[in-house]
Amino acid sequence: MTKPRALTVTRPDLPPLEDFLPYLQEIWDSRVLSNGGPFHQRLERALCAHLGVPQVSLFANATLALVTALQALRVGGEVITTPYSFVATAHSLMWNGIRPVFVDIDPQTLNLDPAQVEAAITPQTTAIMPIHCYGTPCDVDGIRRIADNYDLKVIYDAAHAFGVQRLEQGVPRSVLNHGDLSVLSFHATKVFNTFEGGAIISPDARTKQRIDHLKNFGFVDETTVVATGINGKMSEFNAALGLLQLGRVDAAIRRRGEIDALYRTLLADLPGLRLLPRPADATPNHSYFAVLVDEGFGTSRDEVYRALRAQDILARRYFYPLISDFPMYRGLPSAAPDRLPVARRVASQVLCLPIFPAMDDDDVRRVAQAVRAQAAGARPRVAVPAGATALSLAA
Repeated sequence: MTKPRALTVTRPDLPPLEDFLPYLQEIWDSRVLSNGGPFHQRLERALCAHLGVPQVSLFANATLALVTALQALRVGGEVITTPYSFVATAHSLMWNGIRPVFVDIDPQTLNLDPAQVEAAITPQTTAIMPIHCYGTPCDVDGIRRIADNYDLKVIYDAAHAFGVQRLEQGVPRSVLNHGDLSVLSFHATKVFNTFEGGAIISPDARTKQRIDHLKNFGFVDETTVVATGINGKMSEFNAALGLLQLGRVDAAIRRRGEIDALYRTLLADLPGLRLLPRPADATPNHSYFAVLVDEGFGTSRDEVYRALRAQDILARRYFYPLISDFPMYRGLPSAAPDRLPVARRVASQVLCLPIFPAMDDDDVRRVAQAVRAQAAGARPRVAVPAGATALSLAA
């Protein structure tokens, strides 16, 4: 009997190699490998059009983009942020000599709770750095009101939010247009990838110019340096892949949506397993499929995690531990466990199941069956109409 293939939590979506070869030939012919070459410029323009944003500055990775965004806005002092994220969110603050102040998250969206943000503001607070967790938009209006009232900058870690739109006065608008700056990740694990990469979304050409100086050592021209910049530039190879990927990303997001719908049908009736709600006012990108395993499930999240991995279903506990639990942060007053009860509970319950465009419906059923097998006293599996597929369920 053939062993089922391993299912990772995600898998990079790549084009056929033969489609990439003409792009490589152009790079070989031009001998331009970096420094804002033609592919870099084309991808920035194409992303502006695709995402509906005014300005894009490409970066070698999102962490460099976060570090540079803070520099571009001249942020210092203390920044309010979430403990429930990938550690790069807080690391970017520390690299800039900024003190992170962690506040708790909303139990439904898992994003920063604006009420908690406002309560944490001190005279040293200069900015707020939220994330759009799993691509679910933050309460951007609530955060903006707080920022305006206290004269704070807002930098969104939008690593999960490629292509996410939010209804505003009945019109879909990119969530990336909120905040003073938004930062995207194009890492291999993301919905849209350039092998490795990132970008800063900025509101105007003047801000983009400052960012572009900072990501290129502060150079304005061959002999003029105006800032203590770094080397954050995206290479031509990454940008060329990004151009090719841009033509495929909408289909990839649609397939993710189909998988999401099938999971929801197969897992809907399990006591103790909470499926995160789809945002009512947003178009999601289905970048993750996260479930919360609570006491009513009968077995712990970690027992489910180990049981799935024993079957080559490599689910991940995103995000566990909390950032505030790591050694470099846990001494901060804001990292005290009693200050972050919701984030702490969610981190002990969350499990992200495999979701990527190359999964077929049988893969999804295999994962769902493995999860159901761990539930104590699970009822018979919810009936799926004969012939139903992820595509029909998502329609």
